[in-house]
Amino acid sequence: MTSPVRIVLIGAGRAGRVHAHSLVHHVPGGTLAGLVDSMPETLRETGTLYGVDAQYETLEAALNKLDFDAVVITTPTFTHRALAVMAAEAGKHVFCEKPMALSLEECDAMIAAADRSGVFLQIGFMRRFAPEFAAAFDRIQAGEIGQPMLVKSLTHGPGLPPPWARDLKTSNGMLAEVNSHDWDCTRWLMGSNPQRVYVETANFKGPARGVDTPNFYDNVLVNIRFENGGLGSISGICPCDYGYDARVEIVGERGIMQIGEMQGQPLVVCTNRDQGLVTPIYRTWPDRFAWGYIREMEHFVHCIQTDTPPQATAADGRWAVAGVLAGTKSFLEERPVYLREVLEAAAV
Repeated sequence: MTSPVRIVLIGAGRAGRVHAHSLVHHVPGGTLAGLVDSMPETLRETGTLYGVDAQYETLEAALNKLDFDAVVITTPTFTHRALAVMAAEAGKHVFCEKPMALSLEECDAMIAAADRSGVFLQIGFMRRFAPEFAAAFDRIQAGEIGQPMLVKSLTHGPGLPPPWARDLKTSNGMLAEVNSHDWDCTRWLMGSNPQRVYVETANFKGPARGVDTPNFYDNVLVNIRFENGGLGSISGICPCDYGYDARVEIVGERGIMQIGEMQGQPLVVCTNRDQGLVTPIYRTWPDRFAWGYIREMEHFVHCIQTDTPPQATAADGRWAVAGVLAGTKSFLEERPVYLREVLEAAAV
């Protein structure tokens, strides 16, 4: 019988609790062995919620005192490199939430550490594991709509991001924090790397909400040309205020495929009030992608148990970061940017 994979969760806040819920309630092959968080109150609350007594304020403390196999990193982006490298060098497999890192150099350091230690590094692109996205990918690969010509992806988040996530220096902004999944999905579904991007941004709601962060934007539109000649677009809005909205459309040579809808439940209500048809919308990303989060954690555990490389790879995470960096360069310099510009700069 295969032994359960003992996992330490680094980051016990909202995102961390999504993965904790999966491990405790839905992934029998994995065990939530410990928690790491620098905020004692958050640590205690999550530990109590999921019955985890092994609680530490640093990864170093967990490595010194606890026996475990892997880590799940859900802390802010600017902490990812140091945590992933430390865990990998200690021989622990790493699951790292998106965005993978702030720069390609940081991505490369994480990849090198995992390679040196012979451990897996999986990136949290849960859309690849959501049933409707996985089915769409399989049907595209089977040729059902022919060669994809155009992929359009949108992610609109409901609320204002926290201060660190608004700052390009600590997060790379909304293109990374909100739209990393779109960068990955467009590349994955098109089956080709991005070649050139052009980005426009706007700031509609920031001033009224007291946001004075330099280069802050709450709306973004990305145009993409892929290496195979295909076209793509990404739409990002945060805050959109109406709910959590994630949809994709793929137009192929022989047809069209649409993934996702605004309706959050198969429920429609009509009353005698003058409201017409009313249907719920997803309010949060954990609700919208509940099964994607469960299945990506199942996949991580399965990869460790069977010594099988993960499907959402570090290379995929690096490409998403490259897209973000090219997109940021595009809107700051007000011009189209070729991906080779950021890729070559990282290779110097």
